[in-house]
Amino acid sequence: MEIRMEYYLVLSTIMMFVGIYGFFTRRNLLAMLISVELILNSADINFAVFNRFLFPGQLEGFFFALFAIGVSAAETAVAIAIIINVYRNIRNIQVKNLKELKF
Repeated sequence: MEIRMEYYLVLSTIMMFVGIYGFFTRRNLLAMLISVELILNSADINFAVFNRFLFPGQLEGFFFALFAIGVSAAETAVAIAIIINVYRNIRNIQVKNLKELKF
């Protein structure tokens, strides 16, 4: 039994909108980072699904997904380092408190 393409795309769409909703409604830097990761993972699912169904003998979509995962890991490392520095300076990671870091 093969899972249809539409199911993967529905899952990816739900992940994308949950990530967008989380990014715009959360005020915690860590929750916003998790929301961005959800958005990037939904794009990775799309890369893999379109490669599998449109070009079954080729691996370009999977390589794009692996590259995106690598970029996502680097982005997460940098973002967590920034969040740690923010916490060390103001002892809070709420977005509303970041105005103190301006010039």
